[in-house]
Amino acid sequence: VKSACQLIGEYSEKNFENIKDCEKEIDKYEDKLGTYLVHVSKQNLSEQDSRVVSELLHIIGDVERISDHSVGIAKSAEEIAEKKLKFSDNASKEIRKMIAAVAEILEETNMAYINNDADAAVSVEAMERVIDKLKHELKKRHIDRLKKGECNIEQGFIMTDIITALERISDHCSNIAGCVEEIEHDSLGLHAYSSEIDKNPGSKFYQVYTQNKDKYAID
Repeated sequence: VKSACQLIGEYSEKNFENIKDCEKEIDKYEDKLGTYLVHVSKQNLSEQDSRVVSELLHIIGDVERISDHSVGIAKSAEEIAEKKLKFSDNASKEIRKMIAAVAEILEETNMAYINNDADAAVSVEAMERVIDKLKHELKKRHIDRLKKGECNIEQGFIMTDIITALERISDHCSNIAGCVEEIEHDSLGLHAYSSEIDKNPGSKFYQVYTQNKDKYAID
């Protein structure tokens, strides 16, 4: 994801090919891991182990989709370079802000999975909410620039594609965090918990959400 985002404004054909090669490798890993986990699922498993296998199957699917969206971002960067398009200063700043937020949610997701960290999983869910609101704000601002003639339709389509891909990556991070929570706590409550944001001002979710909402606010 980070490599794909770096291509925006700093396009390199070699790096683009590396990203596509990486995506192909991830597809192979998903196939091999999925085949193995399905085989394991047919064994005489405990209820806990069966749940873990199920959640891991979901996780590898989400990781593979993140890699697909990375290639989508790289293709948008390729189009920008080929057509010699240039975003306005404000549009560039807004995209960088969203990229930074997505880099953070990816890091939190990695920590949540590797360390079986329920707190990190809650942080991921809070960050996903921040990124979702950021996407809506960026699209609104983009439409305003279109109306004012500050950018053209072609630039707009590409910016929308990038913003949408970034937001979907954060959705998959949220899915992974939810799987971690269910593996560790046999709970379906992480997404439900996030819906209680206004009712739990003292919760970790609320604290992470409000802190990052301000951190990633657009000036």
